[in-house]
Amino acid sequence: MRVIVTRPETDAQAWLDAIQKAGHEAVYLPLIEIGPAPDAQALDLAWQQWPRWQAVMFVSAQAVRMFFAQRPMQAGPRFWATGPGTRQALIEAGVAANAIDAPSADFAQFDSEALWQVVSPSLKKQAPVLIVRGNEDSLGNNPTLFGNANANLNTSSSTSTSNNQPVSLQGVGRDWLAQQIIHAGASVEFVVAYSRRPPQWSAPQLEIAKQAAFDGSVWCFSSSQAVLHLQAQLTNVQWNKACCVVTHARIAQTARDVGFVHIVQTRPVLSDVLASLESFA
Repeated sequence: MRVIVTRPETDAQAWLDAIQKAGHEAVYLPLIEIGPAPDAQALDLAWQQWPRWQAVMFVSAQAVRMFFAQRPMQAGPRFWATGPGTRQALIEAGVAANAIDAPSADFAQFDSEALWQVVSPSLKKQAPVLIVRGNEDSLGNNPTLFGNANANLNTSSSTSTSNNQPVSLQGVGRDWLAQQIIHAGASVEFVVAYSRRPPQWSAPQLEIAKQAAFDGSVWCFSSSQAVLHLQAQLTNVQWNKACCVVTHARIAQTARDVGFVHIVQTRPVLSDVLASLESFA
């Protein structure tokens, strides 16, 4: 079985190695490229205000790496992570494990909703929470680079896919989390730590992607943005014969909206993704 890995480059190698070890052909077609923050000054401001935060929430391992690349580790707030990959990136950045709040390994899903179950009992009213995220400049609707959550919450912005179904462009889960924090009496600010861009594929990569729309290859999607980037790369391709594994219900919905029919949803854990591939064997 050919499996298409679409994760950013810094996360992809472990997935490629594991898929090959499991006996599958692993092909790397990145659907998101990671770049530096569009405004380093915004990150500087977030670090300068470090003592203010009761917690800092990271939306991904990329957010951790790019945020800590800007400043050395300091003692201070709690660190929030939605899943094991982000938690591990925090530990690698020098954060003590007992300073991290994240869903435990037995949670059914790793997302903002699961994180809220963990952190809501200890949330302090009025004290601010910083959410470290990327921007989605390729899709428009970019969040403010640094500032209050009210200017960043995505309540209505969307785009349409080829079958005219609306697809949210921003982080629905993290915006939901920000709303819960505000409703609980605390405040939220966002800072953009990195940029997320569509890939620049070579002609051979484009040809592989076209064939993978109908040849039985299985696409692995870890974000809705990756699905939208694929659709943008291959605007004339029909996806109703393609197969994919997705790591969240929101990604599954985006895949359905662009035309995927054969979809398996699993947790964003490598062992679970490998097990889900057996559904296509």
